Amino acid sequence: MITHKDIHNLKINNPVVTIGVFDGVHQGHLSILNKLVQVAKEKKGESVVITLWPHPRIVLNKDVHSLRLLNTIEEKKFLLSKTKVGHLIIIPFTREFANLTACEFIEQYLVEKIGVKHLVVGYNHQFGKDRKAGYDFLKECAQEYGFEIEKLDAKLVDNDSVSSTKIREFLTSGHLDYANKYLGYEYFITGNVVEGNQIGRKIGFPTANIKVPEPYKQIPRDGVYAVRIKLNGDSFHGMLNIGTRPTVSPTLKDKNIEVHIFDFNQKIYHQKITVSFVQRIRDEKKFNGLDELEAQLQKDKQEVLKIFYHA
Repeated sequence: MITHKDIHNLKINNPVVTIGVFDGVHQGHLSILNKLVQVAKEKKGESVVITLWPHPRIVLNKDVHSLRLLNTIEEKKFLLSKTKVGHLIIIPFTREFANLTACEFIEQYLVEKIGVKHLVVGYNHQFGKDRKAGYDFLKECAQEYGFEIEKLDAKLVDNDSVSSTKIREFLTSGHLDYANKYLGYEYFITGNVVEGNQIGRKIGFPTANIKVPEPYKQIPRDGVYAVRIKLNGDSFHGMLNIGTRPTVSPTLKDKNIEVHIFDFNQKIYHQKITVSFVQRIRDEKKFNGLDELEAQLQKDKQEVLKIFYHA
């Protein structure tokens, strides 16, 4: 997949295009992307995904404090690169861009700069200023500018349509199994290892504290999870806790993410780490001291080990 941030002098053969935020690159998105690749092959053209970054709410300062996204732009690029899509065009979202009408966007970007020949959209696709342009409007534009268009039905999982909103709700409510099912992969976060107070080390469970640099990244519900870890190209298993560590005084004001990596005892401060959430084990709890906490962590570890090695 070729990533383009500059769309001047693009040379794409017979572009077959889809447009969207593609937050999560979930099963619903994959049905669109698979169709995109199929049509491009049939038309002897090239498949093109167009997305915007930064997210419009960040630029327009609209409820930014509540903005939560399943993917950072780098994670989205990684997930899209695993498909058979030929090109990813990232259009910088600015206040000037936000003022474009749907007609102006189609004419200036899709037709003049990209040369769209065929447009594939999802069942609920809306775009343009205030998201007022839907499929009927696009059909009129297709006739005017001479490109083809088709709309796909919703992707269903367990007879329910897949959406990024539903996946975020599953993650915040603790239904990780449903979130992963709708995604089609294990939800993951990437961050940097930072120094903690090393209390876990004192009770035989050293942890790596993870700082997620993007404030908008969706963090799953507080609790204990079985996770897979990617670190310096190597893979590990472990268990992760999200929460405020209520057993330890003083209780943290902000959420803390810390992972205990099985059979691992290296110092990895300031290194990049990725954790994928496999299964939610339990809620975070307050225990009567570190001895009780350690006993529970031993039980958690045995449960996680069964998930990975005795499933």
